[in-house]
Amino acid sequence: MHSFLRGFVVLASGLLLTACDPAEVYEKNLDLTSPAGDPYVWAVQNKPTFEFEITDPAPLYDVFLNVRNTADYSYYNLYARMTLTGPDGRVISRKLHDMNLMDPKTGEPLGNGSGDIFDHRILALPSQEFSQTGTYRIQLEQYMRQDQLPGIMAVGVRVARHEAGK
Repeated sequence: MHSFLRGFVVLASGLLLTACDPAEVYEKNLDLTSPAGDPYVWAVQNKPTFEFEITDPAPLYDVFLNVRNTADYSYYNLYARMTLTGPDGRVISRKLHDMNLMDPKTGEPLGNGSGDIFDHRILALPSQEFSQTGTYRIQLEQYMRQDQLPGIMAVGVRVARHEAGK
């Protein structure tokens, strides 16, 4: 029964992250496994890549990083490097993000979730300008100085039109 409940929580959390939003341009999340096939491990050599189309370069966009972690994750934060590449192959942005997944003082999990699974949507590039139409690429790398990082279930990217005041 416990695995059924866990599966339900994962499904419900996934539905919350992908609820219909007219501003959304792209969203994709990838489950992580170690090279040996162990679930919920982000290996340093695993660099998930996400490709999305920009058809209208006029508006500004917000780029979010999605992270799903278990309560067993050993750290309060997660360092991840995000590289954004344009349709012409040039790097537009390369940033190291320090994302708090738990309160550093209390250890209480942050994000949405219940039980032992938590979802986070972190604004990584606010008001990003995409100057040309075409396919953009985002690559993520974990930067935690640990080859195999257990407790990270999935990572993803969300791109949405920037809405002033939100």
